[in-house]
Amino acid sequence: ECAGDIAAIREVNRRAFGREQEGRIVDALRANGGAQLSLVAVDDGRIVGHVMYSPLHVGPVEASALGPLAVDPDVQRRGIGTKLVEAGNDELRRTGCPFIIVVGHPAFYPRFGFRPARALGITCEWNVRDEVFMILVLDEARASGATGRAVYRPEFGTS
Repeated sequence: ECAGDIAAIREVNRRAFGREQEGRIVDALRANGGAQLSLVAVDDGRIVGHVMYSPLHVGPVEASALGPLAVDPDVQRRGIGTKLVEAGNDELRRTGCPFIIVVGHPAFYPRFGFRPARALGITCEWNVRDEVFMILVLDEARASGATGRAVYRPEFGTS
């Protein structure tokens, strides 16, 4: 993500989700220093996808929350979301992040190694089904102390 990408990122999120909320969350995270990693996908000079990762805590362990992930509906099902998630997860692994949490589609995220977080004793602060609240452990040793409720940044309450 570059400074000039902000409006296009907001538009990709609006088109992907059909509402403004996710774009507002991204803007709020960015404005408040809550963007750990923000990646864009560009096709023919146009931003067509975006993923943001932000800090998340489970007990004393700081990890990362994946989301929102947005791909313009005109180019969905072409692997853009997959490439964004793979690139983001690889970068977080490289920088030593212990794990990544996502609230997402149970048919999409397991292909990256995500599995239900409740099996590891981690619950979501929101009322979501267990199969959509998932974790990808990147560093077993550093993730081992994480049990309890996953706490997202307050910007996720942005409406």
